Amino acid sequence: MNSQRQSTGIPFLDEALGGGLIPGTLTVVMGATGIGKTQLGISYCQAGAQQEGQHGCIFDLTTRGDSQNQIEYAERMCGWKIRQKVLVDQFDPLSVWDSAASRSDYLHVFTRGGRRVTIGDMQPEEWQEFKADLMRRLDQTIAFFYSNFIHGVRRCVIDGVEPTTRDSDSFQFHLFDYVYHQILRKDHDWLARDLFRVHFRSQQEQIAAHAYDQNSIGGMFMYTSHEVMLDDLICRPIQTGDLLSNANTILMLGRTRDGSRMGRAMYVAKHRGSACSEQILPYQITETGIIPV
Repeated sequence: MNSQRQSTGIPFLDEALGGGLIPGTLTVVMGATGIGKTQLGISYCQAGAQQEGQHGCIFDLTTRGDSQNQIEYAERMCGWKIRQKVLVDQFDPLSVWDSAASRSDYLHVFTRGGRRVTIGDMQPEEWQEFKADLMRRLDQTIAFFYSNFIHGVRRCVIDGVEPTTRDSDSFQFHLFDYVYHQILRKDHDWLARDLFRVHFRSQQEQIAAHAYDQNSIGGMFMYTSHEVMLDDLICRPIQTGDLLSNANTILMLGRTRDGSRMGRAMYVAKHRGSACSEQILPYQITETGIIPV
């Protein structure tokens, strides 16, 4: 585990985390729609520009129409003009060596909106069609992450996951599980094999020259919850095998109520391997992002 902390870009949250997030681990940011998860993710990516010399990258799993507005938020919050990767019919994996041509900040893997988010909602033939469609996009998904990591990116945000009754029913969670374990946490050499395939041997010199340590990469996963109130999130039971049980760090964002006044607050529910604050942290969202109240 890397001892160098990664800043979230939000000073009061870094302080609550004992200095920041730990690279090589998974951070889950949990809360209802509109509570500020995407703004936190943008701040985390922006902090990479100061800390590692490269913005973080964003992988958007939204399936129902619009994205999470990361591109608009990034420009408004910090003047970051996000470069978006566009999926193409004819893809050349060797293009990843050219930083100017291949390096992009954002990939929205589902280009058609309106999809259902649970496997149970689909007929068997629809599920098979979906998986085949996803496999066609997988090479470019691997290339998106690999090109970022070989060119210095050390943090990524996975956003846009919608709530379901059971995580195991959501194909978004299936894809997240693949991305996290088979891309983010995979040795660079083996990830290169997945990307280049028959070209792997001819590219070994370049692969070695662009080696990186996967344990230096931080991953932040945005988990949209049914629960809106922070108290309900804190009391939420964690099932065996639940994504939350495997995360190193869990940040909960929710609504609070004080009489007739509503507010927002966050809580560090888990931060394995580090001291952290036990306080509830009130905040508000401004044009420049999240600030303490």
